[in-house]
Amino acid sequence: MDSSKSIKADGFLIGVTEDRNKRCRRTMEDAHTVITDFNDVARQGFFAIFDGHAGKATAEWCGNHFHETLAECLNNPSSTSETVPEILNKAFLQVDQQVNEKEGKFSGCTAIVAYVQVKDDQRILYTGNVGDARAVLCRQGKAHRLSYDHKGSDAQEAKRITDLGGFMMNNRVNGVLAVTRSLGDSVMKEFVVGNPYTTETPLVEGDDFMILACDGLWDVCEDQAAVDLIKDIKDPQVASQKLLDHALANFSTDNLSVMVIHFS
Repeated sequence: MDSSKSIKADGFLIGVTEDRNKRCRRTMEDAHTVITDFNDVARQGFFAIFDGHAGKATAEWCGNHFHETLAECLNNPSSTSETVPEILNKAFLQVDQQVNEKEGKFSGCTAIVAYVQVKDDQRILYTGNVGDARAVLCRQGKAHRLSYDHKGSDAQEAKRITDLGGFMMNNRVNGVLAVTRSLGDSVMKEFVVGNPYTTETPLVEGDDFMILACDGLWDVCEDQAAVDLIKDIKDPQVASQKLLDHALANFSTDNLSVMVIHFS
């Protein structure tokens, strides 16, 4: 796949740009997934970014396999009344368990996952996240965040950790981890859970595009600023590169992965 070209698919136009950020990082620990016609349904999509820490093994495993676990959960619901957000939650917990049996003993990752479902001609966007990778929807030019930053600096999350018997030091769980939810990190699983924050958004006229990115972008760019930077750019590959360049120019110190998805 030519990384300088956007990916065209039924219902989507997608751009992905990534950069190790060599000024600050020796290795690239991010992974991403783009699947169109997801689960063999036209105009459905699965998009995800996994931001690894303490090595790239967990992020890489998730990049290769998360979509398989989600498809499995969607195709075999526990009951007819199980909702997609419930299924998404189940998939996150299953992936967390799978990865902890493999790579997760030593490494972990944050995750932002987006699933576009087609139901009776309507497309519905579902997102799930753990950690501080983020999804932002551009609706008529306005940024709508579809994720929640699970960080040690968040009072609600810090209370959850301390209530469980953990402690916060310098906004880090037990003085170690800056995120309070993740996949992997099995030694901290008692506190750093894999339960995602989920959203459900019927896509409507005026929902132009969505940005998925790891915290390397969001540490140096507000949601609305990101939308404003690219809302007039028709090619999502050019748009994703522009956001990445903006992050580098504003001294982001992290690996960078940026995905821009147009709902064509």
